[in-house]
Formats: sequence, structure tokens, C-alpha cells
Amino acid sequence: MEYVTAVPHPRSEAAARSGRRSLAVALLCGAAGAAVALLASRQRWAEGTASVAGGAFPLTARGSDITGVPAALAVVGLAALVAVFAVRRSGRVLVAALLALSGAGTVAAALNGASDAGALDEKAAQASGDTAATAASLSHTGWPYVAVVGGVLLLLAGLLALRYGRSWPAMSGRYERSGAPRPRAAKPLDPDRPEDLWKALDRGEDPTGTGPA
Repeated sequence: MEYVTAVPHPRSEAAARSGRRSLAVALLCGAAGAAVALLASRQRWAEGTASVAGGAFPLTARGSDITGVPAALAVVGLAALVAVFAVRRSGRVLVAALLALSGAGTVAAALNGASDAGALDEKAAQASGDTAATAASLSHTGWPYVAVVGGVLLLLAGLLALRYGRSWPAMSGRYERSGAPRPRAAKPLDPDRPEDLWKALDRGEDPTGTGPA
């Protein structure tokens, strides 16, 4: 008798390898992008001075002072990256789209904040006591563009999830929506094993199967 061994199709093997690579790249890009965007939002984005009685008063503005959008979208993107593995089919597509949009929004907000002077003008007004005062000697750092890089990484992770997400694994079906594991079916009792009978009696079960213990 001859035995025939099934040989995996080359295309299926290539698709599996591509799916694993895209999964690894998406996880790396998503996690790194969120971390970079959050870090950049806490750094100094703009500098300037305000005219006060004692002379020029130095002013600084962090990314979070100028706009809170990159940090907020980085958190949303990170949550979407995790949620990709908790949903299937159309739900996965929607979450992947949210991840991509989070990255695109981070890029847009960071670029818009790279030349923003509103936060420094508000600080200049507070420092001088003049509501019409504006910041002088205004300059910007490179941190907004670091946030842009984080947004690009989030966007790339979202695009990878949209393209290859259907082939990625999902959470085990043992878990209910509440997060609790489904109870496993009880093993059949072996009448030749007394310890099984005693365990059944301890659980309040009838090992004979005729009724409650």
C-alpha cells in the first residue's frame, strides 16, 4: 500500500510567511509610533520671550500646551492595535481603519502645531498682564516632526492591518465577551477508578447516573 503525503502549496506557505511578517512589522510600528508620539508631546515645541517691566521674560511651550491631539490619538491608536486581535472579519477592518486614521490625525495635528504661536502668545499675555501681548523671538524645535514620525508609524501599522489583518490570528474562542474563560466539559467518569467516583460525590454528582447524589 502506498501512502501519499500532502505537500503544502507554495502559495499558501508564502501567504503564511507574509502574514507573519506583516503582523510583526505592524506590532512594532504601532507600539513604537504610539510611544514616540506620546514622548514628543511632552517635549518643548516652541520658545519665545515676553516683554515685562524687568526686560525679556523667557517662554516655553510643550507639545501638550500647543495641542493635545497627538497624545490622545496615540492612545487611541495603541488601543486599536490591541483590539485588532480581539475582533474578526468586518470588526477587524473597522478597528484597523481606526488605527490608520489615528496615525493620519497625529501627523496632521503635529504638522499644524509645528508653527503654532497661540500657546506662547497666551503665556506672554499672562506674564506681562497685557491681554494684547504676543510672544517675541519665536522659534520652534524639532519635536513636532518627531511626533509626525510617530504618526507615520501608526498609519503604517493601520495600513498593514487593513491589507493583511484577515490572515492574522485572533484571541482564543475559549473566552467569552466578558473575558471569562468558558467552562470545560466534565470528563466522563471511569467506574474502574475509585478516585473519580469520590470526586463526583464531592461535587454533589451521582456517579451512577441515576439521579442527584
